[in-house]
Amino acid sequence: MGKLKIASIGSSSSGNAYIVSDGNTRLLLDVGLTAKRIKEGLAECRLGVEDIQGIFITHEHTDHVKSIRAIAKACTNAKVYTSRGTIYNCDKFEYVKPEQLECMAAQDVVRIGDICVKAFSLSHDASEPIGFSFTEDGEQLSVATDTGIVTDEIAEELASADTLVFEANHEESILQMGDYPYSLKRRILGEHGHLSNVTSGIALARGLLARKEAGLPSPTQRIMLAHLSAHNNTPDTALLTVKNILNENDLSQGNDFTLKVAAKDKLTML
Repeated sequence: MGKLKIASIGSSSSGNAYIVSDGNTRLLLDVGLTAKRIKEGLAECRLGVEDIQGIFITHEHTDHVKSIRAIAKACTNAKVYTSRGTIYNCDKFEYVKPEQLECMAAQDVVRIGDICVKAFSLSHDASEPIGFSFTEDGEQLSVATDTGIVTDEIAEELASADTLVFEANHEESILQMGDYPYSLKRRILGEHGHLSNVTSGIALARGLLARKEAGLPSPTQRIMLAHLSAHNNTPDTALLTVKNILNENDLSQGNDFTLKVAAKDKLTML
């Protein structure tokens, strides 16, 4: 077990927020839940808003920025890091002090305390969506959700991450048979939508096999599936589908990976 830990305060298509910490530096990633719930999540980790030293935002959709105004104001010791496209396409950032905002583009790196944070591009229907990898002493924790495809850039982060929060948004058959309008189904299934359980499993298998080939000293990857759709997926379905694909690739739980699902509305630690 490394120093870097992540706690999902809640993760689903309706709201996402995470705490990343090495025990000394504490960061928030996305604030798509109510400010009240985020503060409760911090309290469950024995933290307060004054402990947060940086707030990282992936993109401007409400399930990731809902409380940015209140949380940025409350976290007086934290700057807000996000892409220029996110800031310019979300009026909520008008209420964040300009001196508190820091722009990042893909492949930019910032250092907060002992944690280096690198941004990477995502493929999503937002203005300039970015994922983040957190590293310290050679250990990497990456978060990649809200992407319709796994690009080479994303695949590189998947393979090098010791701890990974990764999207498994929907089971395609449930989505296709469900009552969503055709246009919404097309959006979710498109290159700028969300990853299905199967696509997620295939990408994870490729990343894990790349890790084995590289002969990493700590080959076991800790994985948390996140951003599940409440309408088109269930935690059990996501786990079963992904685990089956990993097993089909001769990857075993315990040796090559550990796997869990981020709960929609309660704390999940990894």
